[in-house]
Amino acid sequence: MDKPRSIGGQAVLEGVMMRDGATGTTAVAVRKSSGEIQVVESSFTPLSKRYKFFGIPFIRGMFALVESLITGMKTLTDSAKIVGEEFEEEYSPSKFERFIAQKLHLKPEDVMIGLALVLGVALAFFLFSALPTLITKLFGGIIESSFVKSAIEGAVKITVFILYLLLVSRMKDIKRVFQYHGAEHKTIDCYEKGLPLTCENVAGCSRLHPRCGTSFLFFVIIVSIFVSAVLPWGKTWLRIVLKLLLLPVISGISYEFIRLSGRVKSKALRILVFPGLLMQRITTAEPDNSQIEVAITSFTNVLSRVEGSADTSDASCCSNTPCDTAITGENTDEGL
Repeated sequence: MDKPRSIGGQAVLEGVMMRDGATGTTAVAVRKSSGEIQVVESSFTPLSKRYKFFGIPFIRGMFALVESLITGMKTLTDSAKIVGEEFEEEYSPSKFERFIAQKLHLKPEDVMIGLALVLGVALAFFLFSALPTLITKLFGGIIESSFVKSAIEGAVKITVFILYLLLVSRMKDIKRVFQYHGAEHKTIDCYEKGLPLTCENVAGCSRLHPRCGTSFLFFVIIVSIFVSAVLPWGKTWLRIVLKLLLLPVISGISYEFIRLSGRVKSKALRILVFPGLLMQRITTAEPDNSQIEVAITSFTNVLSRVEGSADTSDASCCSNTPCDTAITGENTDEGL
C-alpha cells in the first residue's frame, strides 16, 4: 500500500469536516434532521504551499494555527446553517458588523466569524495563561522562589484546562460533537492502518489520535510552562504581556511536536504524547453507527477528489437510518 495521505479533520454540529493537508481539499458532511447527509465541498491553498517562508519549521505552525482556527469557525458556522435551516433567517448583522464589513469589504457573516474568533482566543488566553498567573500571584508574599511559583502556575494551567474540558463535556450538544470527534478519529485511524473504510472496521479502531487538536493544546500548555519559567515575576502585567507576545513561538514549537508525533514512532515521543491521549478520553466519545457513516462519507469525499479514485467505502451499512439515505452536496472552492 502507498503511504497514506495526511488527512485530518474536525467534529462539527451533527457532522464531520475532513481536509487533505497537502492540497487543502475539504469536505463537510452533516446529518440533517431529515436523516439525509449533506456534503459541502471546498478547497483552498494553505499559506505554506503558496509561500516558502510560511513553510519553514517553527514558523509554519504559527500560521497553520491561524488557518485552522479560521477554517474551524467557518466550518462550524456552515454546519449550523445546515442543521438549522432557520439559522440564516434569524441572523441579522449588527450595525457594528455592517460598518466593519463595509470598511473592510467583507461579508457581514465573515465579520461575525472574525469577532467570534478573536473573542474565543482572548477567552482562551485569559483562562489558560492570564488567570493562572493571577492565581499564582496570590502566593507572592509566601513563596519567594521563581521556580516554585512557575511550577504552581503550571499546575494551575493544567488544572484549569482539565476542569474546562470536564465542564463542557457535560453539555448535551457538546457530548454529540465529542461523539463525532470520536468518529472522525476512528475513520482516520482505519485509513492509516490500511483497512477498508467499512462500518465494522472503523468502529473497531481507536478514537485516540496523536495529531488531535486536544493533544496540540496540551503541548501548548506544557511548552508554555517551560517558556514562562524564564519570565520575570516582578510585574504581573508585564509577565502577562510577555506571555501573549510569546504565544506564536509557543504554538510554533507545539506544532512541530504534533507533526513529529504523527510520523515518528519512539518510546520518548509516546511518553510525551500520552498525556494528550488521556485528555482525548474527555474530548472524544464512542460514536454510534450513523455518526460513523457521516465521518466515512466526509473522508471518502476528500480522498476521492485528491486521488481521483472511485469511492469504494461501504458507509451505508453503518446507518441507523434506512440504507438508502440520500446524500446531497455542493461545491464552494475558495482561496484563503
